[in-house]
Amino acid sequence: MVRSHLISKFTFVTAACALLLAGGCRHKKYENPISKDTQQPDKVLFDKSVKDIERGRYEIARITLNTLINTYDASEFLAKAKLAIADSWYREGGSHGWAQAEAEYKDFILFYPTLEESAEAQERVCLIHFKQMEKADRDPQHASRAETECRQLLVQFPNSKYAVTAEQRLREIQEVLAESEMRVGTFYHSKGSNPAAANRFSYLVNQYPLYSGADDALWQQADSYNRMGPRFRQKAGDSYAKIVRDYPLSGYADNARKKLKELEMAVPEADPVAEARMKYEMENRTKAGLLHPVMTMITHGPDVHTAAKSGTPQMANAQPPIPESVPIPVSATGVGNTDVTAGPVTGANSVIDSKPDARQNPPTAAAAAVEPAPAQPLPTNQQGQQRKKKKVKTPPVETPATAPATTSTTLAAPTDVPATPPAPPNK
Repeated sequence: MVRSHLISKFTFVTAACALLLAGGCRHKKYENPISKDTQQPDKVLFDKSVKDIERGRYEIARITLNTLINTYDASEFLAKAKLAIADSWYREGGSHGWAQAEAEYKDFILFYPTLEESAEAQERVCLIHFKQMEKADRDPQHASRAETECRQLLVQFPNSKYAVTAEQRLREIQEVLAESEMRVGTFYHSKGSNPAAANRFSYLVNQYPLYSGADDALWQQADSYNRMGPRFRQKAGDSYAKIVRDYPLSGYADNARKKLKELEMAVPEADPVAEARMKYEMENRTKAGLLHPVMTMITHGPDVHTAAKSGTPQMANAQPPIPESVPIPVSATGVGNTDVTAGPVTGANSVIDSKPDARQNPPTAAAAAVEPAPAQPLPTNQQGQQRKKKKVKTPPVETPATAPATTSTTLAAPTDVPATPPAPPNK
């Protein structure tokens, strides 16, 4: 009896704590209130909606805000009201709520691009997709969208207070995207698909140089080129040289130097800027706790504790390169030999001017003895034109009265003209 009473009491206390925590989360203060102290009707409506948002009554808050927008179309609080509608959807959360919030934030940026709150709206759009990111081995849709939106914030609002946060968030997003490419490339490399693996690693190191495993990608890329034969010796050497030059503190740096010596290629010097950056990353990298492996398995989000803390993230999309095993057509390179050429005839001593016209030369006896080829039948429309030409009557030719008598040429009368004119009819 006492034990059941204690269990009931413990359950009640647990439920009360959960309600208190939920209530505390629901009563989070609104970030964009109106500080102006006035009793205008539109201000009263806005304050009421803010209280509803803080208490989690999002639907009621949106009804109140829409009433403000539709009733007081000349209000000075229209921009704040539209932003509050987007914030209510964002706080409501979920896939549906975040999709509605993104649409509202985009409309706010479109209508009020010069307000300070527009940078905050763009930052929220980036955060919406950042929160929905999956692990590196799953669908990268939200990671790609988050990368695009964070780039948009840095391009459109470079001087806002959210720029520094967005830059670090972009590094974390690109860490996840690079890890996704790394997993695919490693799979191809392990299966022996060396051209596909080299292609993936090439795209990774060019697009995401701040990736924490870029040196590993370069090492596997060089190994893929080595497996493809001696024709790719130079490309393998370039990968080893990039490890030595751009990642001098990597665990692969010493082995890369040895490989370059074996290939009888020059060993480059380490880049001091890259060396300083790697030192900073090693000193400031987030340390993983004891429960980190367990929490990684439980949470749906990606692991970004190895993301870079310095360096400029990639701001442009790069096209994946064509694998080396794919032959490049002649049209793509712009070079090649062709058998047929054409061009305008220029110059005074051209062939057309110097050679006689073949149509003016009579055929030789040998050519005349050759049996001509049978005539090809004319098209239907040309046959009709030939028939029409045959039916046309030739008018009589009148000879002048003063023609000289010495002329030996006589004109034959047309066959279809009678010799004597017909007699006139009797009246």
